[in-house]
Amino acid sequence: MSTAQNSAEKGDFAKTVLMPGDPLRSKFVAETYFTDARLVNDVRGIQGYTGTYKGVPISVMASGMGMPSMGIYSYELYNFYDVENIIRIGTAGAISPKLKLRDIVAGIGASTNSSYTSNQFALKGHLAPTADFHLLETAVNVARELGVEMAVGNLYSTDHFYDASSAAFEWGKLGSLAVEMEAAALYTNALQAGRRALAICTISDHLVTGEELDALTRQTAFTQMMEIALETAILL
Repeated sequence: MSTAQNSAEKGDFAKTVLMPGDPLRSKFVAETYFTDARLVNDVRGIQGYTGTYKGVPISVMASGMGMPSMGIYSYELYNFYDVENIIRIGTAGAISPKLKLRDIVAGIGASTNSSYTSNQFALKGHLAPTADFHLLETAVNVARELGVEMAVGNLYSTDHFYDASSAAFEWGKLGSLAVEMEAAALYTNALQAGRRALAICTISDHLVTGEELDALTRQTAFTQMMEIALETAILL
């Protein structure tokens, strides 16, 4: 089984897939943490790998940027490759003054300005996509055991990386902790497929203070987030 976006065969992916946005972060996870990692997809350079971590089969594959890209890859993994769990390991911009650079946030839900979550289902209302509680609870316990203080709250998933408005700050006033571009689509696809999803993000820039980290740091330095996701995956 392969698609226009994915050259892997059915069975090439483990039941749990970690999904960074950046293909080079996918490669970093595979080379740093996996035993016997093998490349199972490289269509469009998206880089999907499967290997073992502490004896448990796990996969990692990039989602690309934005909800349309995440929507394609996560939909195919859930519906064509029998993946049960997807854990996003991405970056986010803090919109809460309580957060600082390198803090880790788990999204209990994902508000959005995208039509992805509602238009395609013809709902008479607005879907509120949420994380799977078991995944979230497991990740919170893992973080605690690793001595990491992980914030838990709403994310704001936006279609606009460069936003001419102050929308992100308005969502922050309503309790959203950070802004990113993929979680709402991932959660929606998981709900539709009856599968599980969780977004864990590291704060790479801060919209309140104007601080930000460079591209190389975003690619390779967020190991705490990766390890929380990996340790969560082996418990599923």
